[in-house]
Amino acid sequence: MTGKRLLSLDAFRGLTIAGMILVNNPGSWKYVYAPLRHAEWHGWTPTDLVFPFFLFIVGVSISLSFSSRLEQNAARGDLYLKIVKRTLILFALGLLLALIPRFNFSTLRIPGVLQRIAICYLFSSLLFLKLKSRGRMIMVFSLLTLYWIVMKLVPVPGYGAGVLEYEGNLCAYIDTKILAGHLYKPGFDPEGILSTFPAIATALLGTLTGDWLRSSRTVLGKIGGLFIGGFGLILSGLLLHPLFPINKQLWTSTYVLFTAGAALLLLGICFWLIEGLGVKKWAIPFLIFGTNAITVYVCSSLMAKLMGLVRVSSGGEVLSFKEFIYNHLLVPWAGYINGSLVFPFLLILIWIGIMIPLYRNKIFIRI
Repeated sequence: MTGKRLLSLDAFRGLTIAGMILVNNPGSWKYVYAPLRHAEWHGWTPTDLVFPFFLFIVGVSISLSFSSRLEQNAARGDLYLKIVKRTLILFALGLLLALIPRFNFSTLRIPGVLQRIAICYLFSSLLFLKLKSRGRMIMVFSLLTLYWIVMKLVPVPGYGAGVLEYEGNLCAYIDTKILAGHLYKPGFDPEGILSTFPAIATALLGTLTGDWLRSSRTVLGKIGGLFIGGFGLILSGLLLHPLFPINKQLWTSTYVLFTAGAALLLLGICFWLIEGLGVKKWAIPFLIFGTNAITVYVCSSLMAKLMGLVRVSSGGEVLSFKEFIYNHLLVPWAGYINGSLVFPFLLILIWIGIMIPLYRNKIFIRI
């Protein structure tokens, strides 16, 4: 699996980016179907799978990319330089998205999606270069176990130990002590400091999957392993849920197991269809996204912000461009909730159209 792009992984990545656009850009946040909302706290919805899927894919890509470079006798110093450079660029892009449009540094949210991706990429890449598969398995187990122990046993002043609610949990306490004024909400950030450690485990599980895909096993054997591993991790997460609830905002250990299992299943389906059966046409829209994933994510996020800033006068009222499209072009024929659903699908189609020339000319923007 070295020396060429793994199309099933690109398709999986493109599906994930399309999912990000879908869940992040409803026409109105007042009207969103339940599966397209995050779980309020414990539990999960399909929306809660999107971010860990991307981190998992980052891990798979690390294994495929760095293994290929090592086989080509690339200097480790050059690899370390690339890791640091990419980490800094991703983190800076995340901060830039947080700053736009007001550039208020005093309230800048320091954690974020791209920032977490950057940190997970950094540590997973370094661990991949230092540890074999067995060592990374031990690291995953250690991270998830230690996080569970810390969250259960370390007391929070005024609340005690083992609090896993929105108020009083250890993650929130650490974030408010270190990053006060720079969080998603005054008392909590879903991409905060402590919960980034189990998120690294998500990416490391991706590296182990990349190892599996690079192995000399048959295509059928690889597909079987992806499905068996997927069902096993999902079952583990569900069985342990009563002891340590599946929770996206805390990125609990059970959440890591459950979402990594789901990622294995979806990757297994993509791998079976594309690498196993050679059925590729269905995946073309997702390959268009998946080969330029970060570009699509950043640019679509900027477009969403711009559509919220541009003002349009209509019928004596001033609306944002997004509100104008939703209220005057979508709601009249689709209704409130379906119009809200149609809006992100339009964005997805727009971005597929924008990215087609890059895909056709094999222009892949790398960071």
